[in-house]
Amino acid sequence: MADIEAEALAQQLSERSPAGIAEQIRRMVASGDLSAGMRLPTVRDVAQEIGVSVGTIAQAWGILREENVVETRRRGGTRILDAEQRRARSFGGWASVDLLMHSPDAALFPPLADAAAKALNHQDFNRWSRENITADLQKVAQQAWPYQPEAWTAAGGGTEGLWMAVSAAVPAGEAVAVEVPAAPGVLDILRDAGLTPLGVGTDESGPLPADLQTALEAGARAFLHCPDGAFADRHTLTAERAEQLRAVLADSSAAVIEDDPLGPLSAADPASLAALLPERSLRVSAYCRAFGVDLRTAVIGGAKHLVDAAALSRTGGLGSDSRLLQQIIVSAMKDFRTPRRLELARERYTLRRRLALDSFAAAGLTARSAAGSWSLWVEVPEEQTAALALSSRGVIVGVGSAAYTEAPPKGLLRLSVAQLPEDAAKLDELAQLIAQAAEGTLRTAPV
Repeated sequence: MADIEAEALAQQLSERSPAGIAEQIRRMVASGDLSAGMRLPTVRDVAQEIGVSVGTIAQAWGILREENVVETRRRGGTRILDAEQRRARSFGGWASVDLLMHSPDAALFPPLADAAAKALNHQDFNRWSRENITADLQKVAQQAWPYQPEAWTAAGGGTEGLWMAVSAAVPAGEAVAVEVPAAPGVLDILRDAGLTPLGVGTDESGPLPADLQTALEAGARAFLHCPDGAFADRHTLTAERAEQLRAVLADSSAAVIEDDPLGPLSAADPASLAALLPERSLRVSAYCRAFGVDLRTAVIGGAKHLVDAAALSRTGGLGSDSRLLQQIIVSAMKDFRTPRRLELARERYTLRRRLALDSFAAAGLTARSAAGSWSLWVEVPEEQTAALALSSRGVIVGVGSAAYTEAPPKGLLRLSVAQLPEDAAKLDELAQLIAQAAEGTLRTAPV
């Protein structure tokens, strides 16, 4: 395999940051412009050709090594790894893949070092005061908000934001209408808050108006839903369905809680019910899956009386989020590299979902997933039995009954697609394990 010269490589590199250079080379490998076994030029030669420091190229090569795109040998230089080598280096067995909690792939996070440095140098860093949300984060959030809310506050991640929202909208001991299948952990949040969840079924267009009407007649004080179907089995909320839901809510005083758990990573473009009923709505948008759990930050926007109540629910209104974390998010969102990295992450998550659906269909499994969903749902005769059998092989998955207020019509397993390998052979292996578990023929692995 012929190597590539520094001059030829430089002509294809328009980026000048380590992350940008690494991303362009990664795309060249994916397209076949750089082939497995090809040796990259020395860092010094590339740096000289494109006019950056040797350290910049060294960092780019380091990113590629971490992502198993290349390997560097003392005398062999830096070479492109082939697909089999990448699989061998990156896959640590199914026990190492989070199929249950829907945690993101850290390798797809945007670069944060520069954003953190800027946040540390911000004029408000360590200023002895407290505010519910920084003005900068509010401006960033507004750019993606589907309407103009009356008020804003920040929360320590999507889970806390959702807790604050339901605490503000519904007194303990009351009922909440919630779309099902619900997002991971949502039913537990509601029950832990002393609330009774009432399920609202969904179809391809979103929550079913008739089910919402039934829940309201049963006493639901709020309606919790996820418009982009972030963990759904089939829907993204359509404008027509949002209008139908608004009509159902018109004769009630129930609040609307709109959950946006993927935040900047959402691959869908749904309608917004909160935008139709802004005077009694809260929307929670989280940045955790886009930037990582250590930057756990979410924004709550909506009707002022509800936002004020949400802020009050945190230690009597005395709680606040670190300005440093908020400013890191702001700096990262303003970084010119971030849109490209977020787009790449969305593409990779979408690819993993599609590859998994293909493998599961080939194995004869009935599997489905909404267009932008991080959840893949598989029908099985006995979900508890299948999940237990899979766990013996290190495959830890969720069960449908945990996402429904009543028993689902069929046995279901829920798997996260976020950390799945982009490897058809490995996904075929997973599909076969699930098929055997569904049939009851998967032998328990010895301890």
